[in-house]
Amino acid sequence: MYEKYWQQMGDKTTVVIPGWQYMSYFSDISNICWFLEPEFAKQVVRLHKVVGNAVTDGRHIVVGTGSSQLYLAALFALSPSDASEPISVVSQAPYYSSYPSMTDCLKSGLYKWAGEAQNFSKEGPYIELVTSPNNPDGTARHSVVNRNKGILLHDLAYYWPQYTPISSPADHELMLFTVSKSTGHAGMRIGWAIVKDKEVAKRMTKFVELNTIGVSKDSQIRAAKVLKAVSDPYEHVDDSEVGETFFDFSYHSMAERWKLLREAVEHSGMFSLPKFPPAFCTFFNQVSEPRPAFAWLKCENDIEDCETFLRGHKILTRGGKHFGVGPMYVRVSMLDRDENFIRFVKRLSTIRV
Repeated sequence: MYEKYWQQMGDKTTVVIPGWQYMSYFSDISNICWFLEPEFAKQVVRLHKVVGNAVTDGRHIVVGTGSSQLYLAALFALSPSDASEPISVVSQAPYYSSYPSMTDCLKSGLYKWAGEAQNFSKEGPYIELVTSPNNPDGTARHSVVNRNKGILLHDLAYYWPQYTPISSPADHELMLFTVSKSTGHAGMRIGWAIVKDKEVAKRMTKFVELNTIGVSKDSQIRAAKVLKAVSDPYEHVDDSEVGETFFDFSYHSMAERWKLLREAVEHSGMFSLPKFPPAFCTFFNQVSEPRPAFAWLKCENDIEDCETFLRGHKILTRGGKHFGVGPMYVRVSMLDRDENFIRFVKRLSTIRV
């Protein structure tokens, strides 16, 4: 969906890197995260101040190869190294479908997936993943276990104004963000963590060092250029060449897509969608409804396997079983190219009993 906007930006985000530049492993040896490019760190802090969605003052930034690597780095950093058994990792269902497989992929002795947070009753320390807005259903989330010895990890990949009203700067111990969801540049493979505790930031940095000996400088430089292009118009309001800003484009694109999808669902009568309460957005300075990056679609009329049913109508989705719930739900991306999204809503609207 974002390709159209970045095409309109022309050369404003073009980066030319001579063959002799960025050859070293090291970026800033005075920083805890020694492979973090200073310009990328600068633009991350700047963007969060422009949007007002996260506290960065007095925090440490750790860069990763996407937030996926940072998720594993966070588990490594937050898990007790001297425990007699792996620490339990839980999240409220429906949860991001890759959490279980990523957590248990290497069968670590440090941590282990323990499933649905609302059913978690084991005594002792645990890590709870809080994804807000949530993937897949777009709801605002808070911790649900709330017991002593609990450690919270906040995945805020979708806490951007095109997806949800920004209520206040998020202020948590450890927060994950990613370029792929904020600007659409998934292929850069760049994410960042905002970390309050110095020792946690050190351990996360150590994980990335052991895993990939740092993070691509080329990707960080390109990401910095993109984030700068997003922030610039908001700090140069008199610039007549700005044109449509990124978040204006994204907000209106998501609003139009959700309008089309709700019309298609109503026309079909076979499905239902979540309803989101409107809230005041401090970024846009207005009341608006959430417009999640994914649609959490439910099949009605006694259709038990929604994923299989929709595949029969040439619509590809991801079934609820991957997210810890029943197969009557599916997740559908709202971020495809225009032609594919229009094709999707047209097919959906023609499905009848």
